[in-house]
Amino acid sequence: MATTASTAAAAVLIAFFLLVAGAVADDGWFSFRIFVIVFVLASLFGATLLDVKKSFRNVGNVLYDWSGNDYCSWRGVLCDNVTFAVAALNLSGLNLEGEISPAVGSLKSLVSIDLKSNGLIGQIPDEIGDCSSIKTLDLSFNNLDGDIPFSVSKLKQIETLILKNNQLVGAIPSTLSQLPNLKILDLAQNKLSGEIPRLIYWNEVLQYLDLSYNQLTGSIPFNIGFLQVATLSLQGNKFTGPIPSVIGLMQALAVLDLSYNQLSGPIPSILGNLTYTEKLYMQGNRLTGTIPPELGNMSTLHYLELNDNQLTGLIPPELGKLTGLYDLNLANNSLEGPIPNNISSCVNLNSFNAHGNKLNGTIPRSLSKLESMTSLNLSSNSLSGPIPIALSRINNLDILDLSCNMITGPIPSAIGSLEHLLRLNLSKNSLIGFIPAEFGNLRSIMEIDLSNNHLGGLIPQELGMLQNLMLLKLENNNITGDVSSLVNCFSLNILNMSYNNLAGVVPTDNNFSRFTPDSFLGNPGLCGYWVGTCRSSSRQEKPLISKAAILGIAVGGLVILLMILVAVCRPHSPPAFKDDSVSKPVSNVPPKLVILNMNMALHVYEDIMRMTENLSEKYIIGYGASSTVYKCVLKNCTPVAVKKLYAQYPQSLKQFQTELETVGSIKHRNLVSLQGYSLSPVGNLLFYEYMENGSLWDVLHDTCDNTSYTARKQISQFVLLQMQILSKTASNAVMETVDPDISDTCQDLGEVKKIFQLALLCTKRQPSDRPTMHEVVRVLDCLAHPDPPPKPAQPLSSPQTQAVLPSYANEYVSLRGAGALSCATSSSTSDAELFLKFGEAISHNTE
Repeated sequence: MATTASTAAAAVLIAFFLLVAGAVADDGWFSFRIFVIVFVLASLFGATLLDVKKSFRNVGNVLYDWSGNDYCSWRGVLCDNVTFAVAALNLSGLNLEGEISPAVGSLKSLVSIDLKSNGLIGQIPDEIGDCSSIKTLDLSFNNLDGDIPFSVSKLKQIETLILKNNQLVGAIPSTLSQLPNLKILDLAQNKLSGEIPRLIYWNEVLQYLDLSYNQLTGSIPFNIGFLQVATLSLQGNKFTGPIPSVIGLMQALAVLDLSYNQLSGPIPSILGNLTYTEKLYMQGNRLTGTIPPELGNMSTLHYLELNDNQLTGLIPPELGKLTGLYDLNLANNSLEGPIPNNISSCVNLNSFNAHGNKLNGTIPRSLSKLESMTSLNLSSNSLSGPIPIALSRINNLDILDLSCNMITGPIPSAIGSLEHLLRLNLSKNSLIGFIPAEFGNLRSIMEIDLSNNHLGGLIPQELGMLQNLMLLKLENNNITGDVSSLVNCFSLNILNMSYNNLAGVVPTDNNFSRFTPDSFLGNPGLCGYWVGTCRSSSRQEKPLISKAAILGIAVGGLVILLMILVAVCRPHSPPAFKDDSVSKPVSNVPPKLVILNMNMALHVYEDIMRMTENLSEKYIIGYGASSTVYKCVLKNCTPVAVKKLYAQYPQSLKQFQTELETVGSIKHRNLVSLQGYSLSPVGNLLFYEYMENGSLWDVLHDTCDNTSYTARKQISQFVLLQMQILSKTASNAVMETVDPDISDTCQDLGEVKKIFQLALLCTKRQPSDRPTMHEVVRVLDCLAHPDPPPKPAQPLSSPQTQAVLPSYANEYVSLRGAGALSCATSSSTSDAELFLKFGEAISHNTE
């Protein structure tokens, strides 16, 4: 510091000498004087900055450019464009360690100092008060300790003072009231103690005051009402006494946070005058009395947190007027009475928490109007009656907690439609009935707690589809059957099935043995790895087996007798003619459904027939040249497209095999995925990913109403291109639409022309006019493997053929009829291989 002072004194003497000499000199001498002054001051600022650097540690990688004379180009240094004085120092977020050098006080031209988010220690130097021009001082998120220096009160120009998240101790200096321009004061998250200086409330320009999470004590002074701040945050301290009613006069308040103190007494009803307040936090105090109905007048309120107090009385219906409310938290009080129906008028409510009160009555059905709600917690009250089915209409629910009440009746199966639900807790009620199989549709669910009810029946097989389920608690019910349906819940790590009526063997598959025996206590019929082999109760089973055997023998004898009578009485007739060429093996075994995608897991052929009513016409969504397409909604509410190939077409089996080989092996973002298939008596079935918004024809011809403007514009451009190609095709000039550069890579443009015409045929409106996939494959195979060239003895055959067939349309007609193409195709060759070979043929022609 002594070196810096000596340098400054020398600089001032030189500058004074030059100024006196310049007063009697010519213009040349004046310019030279200015140059020398700038040089001297530059040396002074550079030396001061280097002194500041010396107090820092861990600067090698971040302040490596702090050298030389051009200090204005150093990292974090901003200079005035005219005087070249240091105007701002921004070294935030550089992980600097060490202390703040007192030399910073020599940078008197500083307007802003920003050293936040580092690892600085030590005290704030008193010399900081010498930076008389400073407007912004931010030292937050460091490890500074000691007191706030009183010299800060000399910063008369300061507007923003942020010292939050340090280790500062002691009292808040009363001299802060002497800062006439202070607008933002943030001292949060320190260890400050004592009371708030009363003089600070006389500041007329203060807009933001945050003293939260310190160790401040005493009461909130009455003269706080003189402040017209937009944010007043006093949470996380040790303030006592009542909430001053004068706060209701602070009309500029947007955020009022008095939470987590020791405030007592009632909530002042005058707070209802704060019509511009958006956030009101009073939780975690000792407030008593009722919730003032006047709070319903706070028309712009978004967050109302009154939880963890000692409030009594009813929930005021006037809260229903807060239509902009996002969060209403009344938990852990002593509120009584029913939940007001007009809470449903808070149409923007995202979270409603009334846990831990004494509310009674039934759950209002009107809550279903809160379509934006993601969290509903009514647990630990005295609510009764059934669970309203209407709750299933709150489609965005993530959390539904109705535990610890007196709710009766069955669990509505419609709860299974809440596809976004993450946590469901219905424990400690009086629910009866079964666990709905529709719970298998809760694909996002992570926690299910149905413990301590009167539920019975089996564990639904559908629960095994819940791949995200981590917690399942079903203890203390009357559930029967086994637990094998849960083996496929791979994410499950907390399971409690104790004290039910379960039986059978606890599986060890898929690491199911990770659950301790405590998970299965109180189920006498259950056995598993912790007790060795299962014991059978033979004495109880013998009479049952004997009765079953006797009944089976009797029924079997009766059936045999009836068969003999039918065989004797039936008139004899000659055997029917059997055509071995078309005969198929007869089997009573249901067709097998082959699953290729987990989306169709746990489905069988009978499920598909039941869901589509044996492929009823009302499920048809489209037709093709050789198929009909149906829509089927699976158990998990996911739709699939079922493509039934017409069995009467001779090439049906070939086409079925071709599609399996092609679509089943190719994965592409523009191809719908094949999810399964089945060889069915009604026709071979292919199960594809379902695509919304109709067919390609509907999109191209603008019959879809929900297409965006951008998409419509792109489609219209494509349709214009299609019309141009069709026009050129009609005049046999389709090649005019092809890029001329294609001749560089393809010498036989006749093949390109055929591909164009084949593609146009695939866009025909009528299914009968379009080629099947099998026919497309045959044509592409012919292009990739043409017939051997004609012998020299027939030189004129090729030109004649071209004259007779000017376009592919005639070839296609022949193909649909007598099979004009003579190329030999392999039944084992897939479409992908044919296209690959076609590409190789093009490359070969180029050589």
